[in-house]
Amino acid sequence: MIHTINYKDRNNTIFCYLPEDSVPDKNAVAELHQMTALEDTLERLLAIPNFFQKNVPQIEKIILTPDFHKGAGIPIGTVMMTKGFAVPQAMGNDINCGMRFYTTDLAEEQIQEKLSELTRKIRHIFFEGGRQIPMTGRQRQAMFRYGLEGILETNNDAKKSGLWRYYQPEIQERWLHRTMFRGSMKADYTEGLEDFIGNYEQLTYDDQIGTIGGGNHFLEVQRVAEIYDGQTAAAWNIKKGAVVVMLHAGSLMIGHHSGMLNRKICQEIYPIGLTHPENKIYPIPEDSTTLDAWKRFWSASGNAANFGFANRLFLGFMIQDVFTNILGEFDMQLLYDAPHNYIWKKKSEGKEYYIHRKGACCAGGCVEMEDTEFAWYGEPVMIPGSMGSSSYLLRGLGNSDSLWSASHGAGRKKSRGDAIKGNDEAFRQFMEKFHIITPIDPNRTDIKGRMDILKKWEESIRAEAPYAYKDIDEIIAVHTTHNIAALVARLEPIFTVKA
Repeated sequence: MIHTINYKDRNNTIFCYLPEDSVPDKNAVAELHQMTALEDTLERLLAIPNFFQKNVPQIEKIILTPDFHKGAGIPIGTVMMTKGFAVPQAMGNDINCGMRFYTTDLAEEQIQEKLSELTRKIRHIFFEGGRQIPMTGRQRQAMFRYGLEGILETNNDAKKSGLWRYYQPEIQERWLHRTMFRGSMKADYTEGLEDFIGNYEQLTYDDQIGTIGGGNHFLEVQRVAEIYDGQTAAAWNIKKGAVVVMLHAGSLMIGHHSGMLNRKICQEIYPIGLTHPENKIYPIPEDSTTLDAWKRFWSASGNAANFGFANRLFLGFMIQDVFTNILGEFDMQLLYDAPHNYIWKKKSEGKEYYIHRKGACCAGGCVEMEDTEFAWYGEPVMIPGSMGSSSYLLRGLGNSDSLWSASHGAGRKKSRGDAIKGNDEAFRQFMEKFHIITPIDPNRTDIKGRMDILKKWEESIRAEAPYAYKDIDEIIAVHTTHNIAALVARLEPIFTVKA
């Protein structure tokens, strides 16, 4: 079902892709209307001489993905195409929050037989200081400025210490072709990151790299339950019954820093004396020369995006280390890594646009994936369900009506606050059949008597439990019905790691 939402009496229409018999959430729609007051801001700025020198700014189109729900200022699942300007807030502060997907030659039985040992090892490496990811300042600077290509260039600095023993340059260079933007966004500056970068030659540790993050971020080990497209599945090394790894993480405090810096940059160039937008959403003109704002904006965004790619890379090494230590040597191959939150430059019909995605993923078809190894099938689209439910792997169909975009998950139907309340029986049943690994082990003797700790632990899980989210099968059906993406495989969880 496609709902249409008109805004600001401008005869502008927003297309909202939703499951059958559902209607857009009223709180999300209210937030959307508040966001579209950006049109008023653009009109005020157009009256300022020379603010827009190159192009008349235009919002070309807005669509809402099937997991559309309220966010913070701009709804999750919003995709906006603009001309002549960008909107930093339309990718959120968790810049390059995204998905990374691995195939393996492991079987579920191997995991289940060693689940207790795996749980202890995972808790140690993910939450108890066992990561071991030393980096020199030179490596961090290369990471921030050149992403995964920068890490490839400087990987010898780490001398194979800690998790770097899993870094094989020839494999990582090949995997750049399976990573959007090659995992490498060129940034001219590393503004405000000098202290984090640290000593240029010395190997040191930080508390960010290799972190899942909170909220709906996770690492999930899954079993391939069903295959719908055998040809694509075979090409992508997807085998029924095999174990795969789905990883959802972002740029953490680096993204927050870059998001705040981008907002500051936009405010600095905003004309003095002009009324500031009530919705606090600021555009940045493509041709801005004030304080070199445009270049600073892309550098700050690139810093965070590059960190997001690197963060997911090391999270992959972390689960590889766990499996290798407990199960022995095994094969683990990257299928794809792609952002949910970023701004893409897009050429269409000879014109250049900016596609902003906040909580939405790319779903390029064969044309969009030309000159890549996905050119015959379309872009891998990874859509996770809520904890305990199925997730899906699809292939993008390059639908321009949906702005080449798909959902990044099931989408919330309850706020975190509402999800914490009630549903005791549903929560009990969920916990009985599902294995979740968190920083807190509720079975530890010294934790069992700490009701304050256990209460917070339970609330964090309730907030992300299945009943807090929309039905993933209904969300997937919208994608197939409207030719946004085609099914490749259904995945079932074996266990989930969440902070």
